[in-house]
Amino acid sequence: MSHSDLRNDVLLRALLREPVPYTPIWLMRQAGRYLPEYNATRARAGSFLGLAKNPAYATEVTLQPLERFALDAAILFSDILTIPDAMGLGLSFETGEGPRFAHPLRDEAAVARLAVPDLGELQYVFDAVSEIRRALDGRVPLIGFAGSPWTLACYMVEGAGSSDYRQVKTLLYQRPDLMHRILEINARSVIGYLNAQIDAGAQAVMIFDSWGGVLADGDFQAFSLAYTRCVLAGLKREHDGRRVPSIVFTKGGGVWLEAIADAGSDAIGVDWTVDLGAARERVGQRVALQGNLDPMMLFAGPERVADLARRVLDSFGPVQPGYGHVFNLGHGISQFTPPEAVAALVETVHTHSAALHG
Repeated sequence: MSHSDLRNDVLLRALLREPVPYTPIWLMRQAGRYLPEYNATRARAGSFLGLAKNPAYATEVTLQPLERFALDAAILFSDILTIPDAMGLGLSFETGEGPRFAHPLRDEAAVARLAVPDLGELQYVFDAVSEIRRALDGRVPLIGFAGSPWTLACYMVEGAGSSDYRQVKTLLYQRPDLMHRILEINARSVIGYLNAQIDAGAQAVMIFDSWGGVLADGDFQAFSLAYTRCVLAGLKREHDGRRVPSIVFTKGGGVWLEAIADAGSDAIGVDWTVDLGAARERVGQRVALQGNLDPMMLFAGPERVADLARRVLDSFGPVQPGYGHVFNLGHGISQFTPPEAVAALVETVHTHSAALHG
């Protein structure tokens, strides 16, 4: 199925800064716990990993938000930790606790053993991509994704989420050589993983640098952005004769916007601490921008949500030739979000943005 077989390719065109009739919208974590139908499927799957590793279930939940809302993209239902899981670090998800690794990278020997995983270990992800593409049948594009080398390393060294990043920063400052080895292996792994998603049918790819913003200035450029740039340089830019756009999202990365814009992606995601109009001035026509409603704004009630969405669109301003905007949240949607707030958001973005295009 080529680009022209997509009945709605507004997202891809916006990412490539081509003219579009309205601002497309999709949401980070749009297939998730705020939807009762997702919770029902997850219960049938038995666990989060049972859901993510079963292509039929992954397809079912990927499509659920599209049945409810007129979203302009589907995003693969998976997790950024599939790569370290395939590296043998022993991933598990405890209810209410988030991810845990049984074998975090805590010493030189563990780092020495680390290797790029066999992509065959991740075949369930590529099977899900193919199955989702078939199920979508050209309705909207499918976004594939991976964690950034740095963000993956945070989980691999900490062994779980962290509030202070003590383990990973201790390793970074005491033994930068070991940190660079982990990051280099992660970058090669992410390149192979995303290219396999593209081969399986992903029509755009996103790199989630969720923890890039915790680094000091200078360290961000050396330990996060350098490896994101390496991934972008290794990605397939075309598949089946059409361009495959790339998006980079660094949470807390607004201060490094220009440097991120020069890393080689087609678009950059920004969180809600960034003024979109100012961001647009700073990056010019180098990249499209994606974002950036605070997910907590969805708790304000549907009418207020509509006002807040218009405010985000107006801050980006009229979309002139050579500029692109994709509406999204500044982080993943909260599991407590009322679905009617999402309905109001999608409707408002489509109707209000139409006047800003042309």
